[in-house]
Amino acid sequence: MPKETLKNIAIETKVKTRPPIVVVMGHVDHGKTTLLDYIRKANVAVREAGGITQATAAYEIVHADRKITFIDTPGHEAFTAMRSRGAQVADLAILVVAADEGVKPQTKEAIQIILDAKTPFIVAINKVDKTGGNLDKARNDLMAAGVLLEGYGGQVSYCAVSAKTGEGIPELLDLIVLAADVEELTYDASVPASGFVLEAKRDPKRGIEATVIIKNGTLSRGDSVYTQTASGKVKILENFLGKTVSELEPSAPAIIIGFENIPKVGEEFAVGDLTARVLATSAAPAAKGINQIAKSKPNTLNLILKAGDAGSLEALSVVLRGIDQKGGKEINIVEEGVGDITDGDIRHAIATKATIIGFKNRVEKGAKVLADAQTVTVITSEIVYDLSTAVEEFFSGKRGPAGAGELEVLAVFNQEKPQKQLVGGRVIGGTFHGKSSFDIVRGHVGSAPVGNGKVLGLRENKSEIFQADMGKEIGVLLDSQTVIQVGDKLLIRK
Repeated sequence: MPKETLKNIAIETKVKTRPPIVVVMGHVDHGKTTLLDYIRKANVAVREAGGITQATAAYEIVHADRKITFIDTPGHEAFTAMRSRGAQVADLAILVVAADEGVKPQTKEAIQIILDAKTPFIVAINKVDKTGGNLDKARNDLMAAGVLLEGYGGQVSYCAVSAKTGEGIPELLDLIVLAADVEELTYDASVPASGFVLEAKRDPKRGIEATVIIKNGTLSRGDSVYTQTASGKVKILENFLGKTVSELEPSAPAIIIGFENIPKVGEEFAVGDLTARVLATSAAPAAKGINQIAKSKPNTLNLILKAGDAGSLEALSVVLRGIDQKGGKEINIVEEGVGDITDGDIRHAIATKATIIGFKNRVEKGAKVLADAQTVTVITSEIVYDLSTAVEEFFSGKRGPAGAGELEVLAVFNQEKPQKQLVGGRVIGGTFHGKSSFDIVRGHVGSAPVGNGKVLGLRENKSEIFQADMGKEIGVLLDSQTVIQVGDKLLIRK
């Protein structure tokens, strides 16, 4: 056999078929996450605040002895960049369209992202259980949006499904496998691993944790890895289930512990030696989070943004920067960062007279004590639009960053000791702050206070919070010599 033929055979044996990476996209509430829940028989949707997916996540399933990796991306408008990244990383896309609603604004946006990324795609017309199988609206809307379906003059495959009952889902998975075969997806197991960073965050116990998708090569524990902005060594390698493994091949989702600094989401990562890492990091642009000079104009709201992961920080920044600022009022973002809120953040807020906005993270105990002592406003939430509403209220004049609040007592739970009374109530005015002094008003509005006290702590849905806005129902631990009664009003002293 000629040497050239032997060489070609050797090269070919290194090349293997890899599973498809599939991104799921569509309008908010059209059932993307519910569809994935049914496919992998796990309930992820209820773990997201408000039932809305707020981070990119990757999952691997097996269908007909074939692996498929899915990327679930957020549907609402704040997360456009994250959806775009998903389409660029993926080999195939599923465009989810609800049969009862058809094409919506974010559906059109998703179509454009898929077309710009030149990603082959399949349409899943969802919620057919609600429409009695009537697909005409969805099909007509798709055709009007330029998506030409098979059987209607085009070549885009589609499948009618119900994420609730499972109708049509096996057929959808068959279409994905068929489309993957057409694309002829391959990888070389002998080369150093490379791929893309889907998400990155700082875990208080484990350090920097990066979720990546491997596109080529084999990633092993102990490998040196780098991106344009970060480098490190794979100290811990986990699969998407969080199980420690020694190596992973494409198209597996992987969790890497070992980056020395937080890589940016969307960056390509690669395995390489020290020289490659130095070249990559030396070419890196300046990182976000560099302190800005705080502005002191009376109509300026200085903000420090902290989020649990890099993608969520990006979305939070987009939402807050997009708030319509009127009447000469201005947002000044002093600093952005990933991780929990620390005492360093509180000190920075004191120095810059800033309000801290926390998204999908927690406040460290020392930071909470310092914030209470220095009356630093810290607003945290698991839902990005709750945070934007709080900032919008500052611009509308409904409240300032440190507005006083009023709470109506709805229930009394524990009054064994006056120093630690526990009550439940609804905020009926302003913002009700923790660690604040209050007056107790009983009877008609304008009555003289019947006592006073101090707020020891606030809780909402079993979570400790710093403050609560109007309309929120919360639990209040307080210290007062006056026994609180249902119907009392607690007025924070200005």
